[in-house]
Amino acid sequence: MAEKEMIYNIPLREVKGISRSRRANYAVKLVRHFVARHMKVSEENVWIDNRVNEEIWKRGIEKPPSKITVKAIKFEEEESVEVLMPE
Repeated sequence: MAEKEMIYNIPLREVKGISRSRRANYAVKLVRHFVARHMKVSEENVWIDNRVNEEIWKRGIEKPPSKITVKAIKFEEEESVEVLMPE
């Protein structure tokens, strides 16, 4: 079962410093890095749900949101984290 559930507001402001043609890709990497750091797992063990990805890409590659709220669920058995949109 899930060991730990947290809701995070992830700032994505540093995406604005990246070239416009790579901003949404970089935002997804920032979400993965932030969750891995705060849940104490490696970045390979972070699974991002399709709805989170769609929320980042909703306005296209050049205009990702400046922050996003996600729910992270850590599974103890596999040492993995699932990132979802909060309900």
